[in-house]
Amino acid sequence: MPGPSSIKLQGWPQDVGIIALEIYFPSQYVDQTQLEAFDGVSAGKYTIGLGQNKMGFCSDREDINSLCLTVVQRLMEKNDLSYRDIGRLEVGTETIIDKSKSTKSVLMQLFEESGNTDIEGVDTTNACYGGTAALFNAINWVESTSWDGRYALVVAGDIAVYASGNARCTGGAGAVAMLVGPEAPLVVDRGVRSSHMQHAYDFYKPDMASEYPVVDGKLSIQCYLHALDMCYERYTTKAIAAGLRSNSTLDLGDAFIFHSPYCKLVQKSFARLLLNDFLRDKNPDFTGRYASLEAFRDVKLEETYFDRSVENAVMTASQSLFDVKTKPTLLVANQVGNMYTPSLYGGLCSFVSGHTTDSILGKRVVLFSYGSGLASSMFSLKFSDSLTVRSSLDRLVSSLSNLKERLDSRQCVPPEDFDKIMKLREQTHHLAPYKPVGSVSVLFPGTFYLTDVDSMHRRKYTCSYFPSGGEGADVIMSETKHASIASEVSQVIASDK
Repeated sequence: MPGPSSIKLQGWPQDVGIIALEIYFPSQYVDQTQLEAFDGVSAGKYTIGLGQNKMGFCSDREDINSLCLTVVQRLMEKNDLSYRDIGRLEVGTETIIDKSKSTKSVLMQLFEESGNTDIEGVDTTNACYGGTAALFNAINWVESTSWDGRYALVVAGDIAVYASGNARCTGGAGAVAMLVGPEAPLVVDRGVRSSHMQHAYDFYKPDMASEYPVVDGKLSIQCYLHALDMCYERYTTKAIAAGLRSNSTLDLGDAFIFHSPYCKLVQKSFARLLLNDFLRDKNPDFTGRYASLEAFRDVKLEETYFDRSVENAVMTASQSLFDVKTKPTLLVANQVGNMYTPSLYGGLCSFVSGHTTDSILGKRVVLFSYGSGLASSMFSLKFSDSLTVRSSLDRLVSSLSNLKERLDSRQCVPPEDFDKIMKLREQTHHLAPYKPVGSVSVLFPGTFYLTDVDSMHRRKYTCSYFPSGGEGADVIMSETKHASIASEVSQVIASDK
């Protein structure tokens, strides 16, 4: 990959966008069918009702810092990048383990050997929207007079965990890193970005001593759908002005990617876009995709959030389009769960993983980002068909071509063990001093993990490049010792109850 020195600092940077993508998710998951039985709910509640098959999770060995360390190092190594080539680094996350020190500052450990400390950016936080805000900031930086010719690096990472009960199945964990710069193979469309911001208490985390959020489920769905309506209307208006839109905005994109709290909400959201197009169309064709919607011609969007008759009709009418334009983007969401800030970009990774370079050329993806509280945006990206960036596009597609194999290589953990690990996380959250007890041998090679939290809450990490002997081996315990310590911790937890 060419370094920033090859990019001339003359005029407006051209074709700014995403040059490289990398995703990381934990090596362990719980099967949602098994979790249904363990939780004592009806069969299909999580798998059919929510559209979730597996849920990734972290033991006490991983935190937001380790997730981001892992995904950044992997992106840099895969793309043969020098840490000197980065001029901006920003992290989007809502997983806060310190009220002052940013995760970005922890990532600076990776830059020490290069001597590069001249790097702008810190953390950006607003529920699941922080990654998108960080991406927009990176794009704006490259397109501004502040840009110094180097790349921007955007990291979105989170660990989504819920208290035991019906919401726990909607958790997940992971991180996505994006390299941003000019002459990109995945170019951001200019002039069509839309946003909707509003005050709401639909999902928030007021208890600093807990990882768990406070959630108003019904309000959260209403806020999500209302924000979608507002962003889609504004995006459509701007797309028409920019000359991008054809018969309907649904025809503009080859893929529509959504923030995914759970996959069934995404399907309902895609259907809602068709409803928006239908109500906007002054002369709808009732012999085509709107054939079954004539009875709903006069409905008002704000009155349809929980109208099952409208919902079922538009889901049926949009099914074939959904299967082509959005279902392929749900691989990670279905297999890992809600990763919060990386959720939307896990969808982008899923889309790329299903294509070859030739099949993705010229395709446009429309993305909807939502973060409770609330912040939302809709924007679009187009895969360049320029020969000058063909090698970069080849590298981007190739880096995600084994995504399904990576997902399939994870270890399935019984719900009983998953529940114990969640209890351990709950009991040891912000505990100091603390020595993590989770297994290291189950981690993917190249995973950073927590080795120690001292009495001053200072955290230390190492990388699992050395599973037996060599540098870093001193912090890797045997499975027997892990089991012994885990037993001791379980006894402490039991005695506290």
